[in-house]
Amino acid sequence: MTPAAIAVIRPAALRNNLEVVRHAAPGCRVLAVVKANAYGHGLVAVAQILADADGYAVARLEEARQLRDAGISRRIVLLGGCVDADEVAEADRLGLDLVIHDLDQVSLLEANPSPAPPDLWLKVDTGMGRLGIEPGALGAARDRLGRWLAGRGRLRLMTHLASADVADDAATAGQLARFALLGRDWRDDVSVANSAAILQWPASRLCAAGTSGHCDWVRPGLMLYGVSPLPGRFAATLGLQPAMSFETRLIAVRNLPAGRCVGYGGAWRAARDSVIGVAAAGYADGYPWHVPAQTEVLVNGQRAPVVGRVSMDMLSIDLTDLPRPRPGDRVVLWGERLPVEEVAARAGTIPYELLAGMSPRVVRQLEA
Repeated sequence: MTPAAIAVIRPAALRNNLEVVRHAAPGCRVLAVVKANAYGHGLVAVAQILADADGYAVARLEEARQLRDAGISRRIVLLGGCVDADEVAEADRLGLDLVIHDLDQVSLLEANPSPAPPDLWLKVDTGMGRLGIEPGALGAARDRLGRWLAGRGRLRLMTHLASADVADDAATAGQLARFALLGRDWRDDVSVANSAAILQWPASRLCAAGTSGHCDWVRPGLMLYGVSPLPGRFAATLGLQPAMSFETRLIAVRNLPAGRCVGYGGAWRAARDSVIGVAAAGYADGYPWHVPAQTEVLVNGQRAPVVGRVSMDMLSIDLTDLPRPRPGDRVVLWGERLPVEEVAARAGTIPYELLAGMSPRVVRQLEA
């Protein structure tokens, strides 16, 4: 039985996008961000496809557990770190790298010695204002963690940029300058660049591999999935390929006379005799309820506008100008030739929300 709504995942696109990262950040190691079910693409499958990455970053212990249970042994970095002794023990069992972003986490580690300490990533707040050690406390935190590691694990330095998607942003330049000052005598690797910084902030890659033993780790997320992290730029212009095609099919095609309304509240009225198709996907699948009229989908490769309100399981499409539409015809909601960036802009949101918000009932299928 064919599922109503599917997300076709393209391994070749994922691998292409990883190569774009390596080309844009030569000499850097790549920590592939696969949190939130790999931005909706399927956590384990994506990690297996991106086996050439140097490691993976997740937000929660459960994500790391899924990867380990699937037999993935490569480095996994827990971005949020741990909040209690039980989590420290579980992270230790799973062999995770931990991000330390608070002095309380330093104390937590000191109270829970490990026979085989993991590598740690000490996060400093250079201006994001969310997670991170205050710059003034960095030296003390480094010394305490160094004693806890006792030479049995590495201590890396990292930060996160708040506005890297904005070209020539003064705040980002300030963050990079502060981090460069803090890291000028750092003895190990550093990590700054997210997707946007990889593409347009070369200064976010502070140390070339092989220089004083240091190496930058870049942390691509959105760009790995073939979506542009830069406003006003589509992925194709950056060499990226969409890794997902969100698809469904027509389940009905109806002829409606001029004047007839479609959908809840009669929000759309036919100005002419119209052919209306009903597609088997709605907001319960992750298609945004609030898309405005005339947002387009692809039906058999041709653009056609959504009309009326999106329902829980269905949406209506004006097929009047398309030749011979039939039930069963393929409908692409976003993907190749219909970027998710375009749909997100029409819906007044961001691609992250659409991808990460895709329902579990949407079946993920790997493209052959």
